[in-house]
Amino acid sequence: MHTILKSNTKEIIIGIDKPFVMIGEKINPTGRKKLAAALIEGNLDYIRELAASQIAWGADVLDINVGVPGIDEVAMVKRVVELVASLTDAPLCLDSANPDVLAAGLAAAPGKPLVNSVSGETKKLETVLPLVKDRGAAVIGLTMDDNGIPKTAEERVAVAEKILNRAAQMGIPAEDVIIDPLVLTVGSDSKAALVTLQTVDLLRRTFGVNVNLGASNVSFGLPERPTVNAAFLALGIQSGATCSITDPQKFGQTVRAADLLLGRDPNSMRYLKYFRAAEKLREAEIQKAT
Repeated sequence: MHTILKSNTKEIIIGIDKPFVMIGEKINPTGRKKLAAALIEGNLDYIRELAASQIAWGADVLDINVGVPGIDEVAMVKRVVELVASLTDAPLCLDSANPDVLAAGLAAAPGKPLVNSVSGETKKLETVLPLVKDRGAAVIGLTMDDNGIPKTAEERVAVAEKILNRAAQMGIPAEDVIIDPLVLTVGSDSKAALVTLQTVDLLRRTFGVNVNLGASNVSFGLPERPTVNAAFLALGIQSGATCSITDPQKFGQTVRAADLLLGRDPNSMRYLKYFRAAEKLREAEIQKAT
């Protein structure tokens, strides 16, 4: 099953038989004070920098979230989407819990964007899926509902089925719904990552849908978080995840290595090309710092 995202000039195909897709996460002010301050000031130069850097480090799609208290998010998302679309041909992912912000972002985004996200919660299904259908977009479905995040893989798959069924009723095909099995930190529950990986496998075998993996939550509260995140991401790819909203600078090498080891990189060309490009980027950063 293939999920196709588009800009005006570029097409990204997400699928188990395709290279893993990285959705750059950095245009999101959550936990990023510099970006939050830039959005409040209306200064978009830093967003230019973030977009260019993520593309350079291998992001295939760019996530856009402008959720800062006190700003006009509807107006700002339009500005940011139009700016990023003018800087890159990468498809965009519109990220907000506010349907009005999603609608504004979808109206400004070119091609066929991705919506992040809907869940099995009744209100979310009723407000987000109509936007996805009307725009002809794709959407990430979170395996949580009005009762929260289920504890078992089987229960999460049941929520995914609910989302897929509701989407189908509205005319949204399964290939346009990417399921996110969710992950909690192993710092408080040593089985949290295992349940997520079991959910990924079960989703693939049951529905054949594409699966998005959020890696960073798994290590919350632990030391040396990038190591834990990279290991989890590799395990998720092996289990059947096909895309991730992540930091391409930190985890691009892990993704390329996983694709290589899973036979998705003939003659190691993508891995070698990425390695050489990353070396040059690191050298440039060192020179800039000195």
